Amino acid sequence: MNRTTAPCRNQLKSIARRAMLQRGLLPDFSAEVIAQTNSIAHAAAAASDPSLKDLRRLLWASIDNDDSLDLDQLSVAEQLPDGAVKILVAIADVDAIVKKSSPIDDHARTNTTSVYTAAQIFPMLPEKLSTNLTSLADGMERLAIVIEFEVDADGAVGKSDIYRALVLNRAKLAYNSVAAWLDGTAPAPAPITKVPGLDDNLRLQDRVAQAMKARRHQHGALSLETIEARPVFDGDSLADLQADRKNRATELIEDFMIGANGVTARYLEQKGLPALRRVLRSPERWARIVELARDSGGNLPPRPDCRALQEFLEDRRRADPVRFPDLSLSVVKLLGRGEYVVDFPGQPVAGHFGLAVNDYTHSTAPNRRFPDLITQRLLKAALVGTPGPYSSDELNDLAGHCTDQEDNASKVERQVRKSAAALLLESHVGERFDAIVTGASTKGTWVRIDHPAAEGRVVKGFKGFDVGDHVIVDLLSTDVERGFVDFAGVRRS
Repeated sequence: MNRTTAPCRNQLKSIARRAMLQRGLLPDFSAEVIAQTNSIAHAAAAASDPSLKDLRRLLWASIDNDDSLDLDQLSVAEQLPDGAVKILVAIADVDAIVKKSSPIDDHARTNTTSVYTAAQIFPMLPEKLSTNLTSLADGMERLAIVIEFEVDADGAVGKSDIYRALVLNRAKLAYNSVAAWLDGTAPAPAPITKVPGLDDNLRLQDRVAQAMKARRHQHGALSLETIEARPVFDGDSLADLQADRKNRATELIEDFMIGANGVTARYLEQKGLPALRRVLRSPERWARIVELARDSGGNLPPRPDCRALQEFLEDRRRADPVRFPDLSLSVVKLLGRGEYVVDFPGQPVAGHFGLAVNDYTHSTAPNRRFPDLITQRLLKAALVGTPGPYSSDELNDLAGHCTDQEDNASKVERQVRKSAAALLLESHVGERFDAIVTGASTKGTWVRIDHPAAEGRVVKGFKGFDVGDHVIVDLLSTDVERGFVDFAGVRRS
């Protein structure tokens, strides 16, 4: 692949800003938000609250992306005498600074999420907060909401509790280096070696997370492995789009967050408060998933069945690990998108098909997602026994708005990725690529290629193509400003 040499970061930034505005997202903070942010000088101080626990002594650590500073959660484990392990997840108390209906909150409520594009991050909260004063930053004492739950040897979540606490992040860790250490392919990252006992605690956390993961998959949680494209810049020049994959450290955090979100949903239900649930309904395109399975030698029942689908996925992962991400992507597309709905106590609510759980919310990333900040405020009301800060009508409106804005943010990120791909591919027009069909509907047919990790539209020769098909395509043209990468279908491979 030829390397792009012309500076292009600013071009991609301009494309990202335009896409934000077209999708109803605010790329900039208003003067009122900036003024409020400038007036905040310190992180929230610990109040004289007898219920506030001092947990600064624990071996808290964060695990996130290498360059992440907006740290939402910490975790630590404690071995119990009966063989179970207590897991504690600390969530940044963003509400302690960002008050409901303030200018900062209004901006967050409009966008509902941070938007991560190939050239620039558009944070939901001003960076002075999200990467500093409301971040669980390394070496800083911070207020947090702690979600505590016990996990037995089989990975089952038992007793749980939620409370406010004062915490201290003892090590800022990164997914890739922690995963390599856990896998035994690299030494322990330096921050681990500097904190006595942290290595053993992280290995205990890993063991518990693996047990939780195994139990979830036994109950039908889907073991999908999709590939995310990460931009690689050389100065201001885009050099590549590389594929990021899950690893043992990302799975550790994922399983703890799923556990914490389940505890949160049940806690609010028990306290008689509504919850903003995250649901993924039974897939409407199940028939196509059945067809995909049949093409791969599998056999799924005619009605949606998450456990049967998970068994099929595990069989395919073992049989063909190289192509498994392609199959995963096809299944993800056919499952449809998740959404936010309000769960009122005593009323039935849809669960999450992909996670095979009935109780699930978003509560663990309040610096990055507004639904998590809403949930945090509901939790704090439940902790002190006061009415929730949002009316039923307001919550219903927010559920729809957050779902729509999350979709808009995803479209912005995808559009900028396509513009980045167009930059990398513009010198390769006329070349032939192996691809997988990632979308097929009346709106068009899309395919993904691996090198670079890019997606484009098949503008001709797509008859008979469907999601999951492996095909041969020719690159016809690129349009960086519009993010178009156009292919011609040659044949199914």
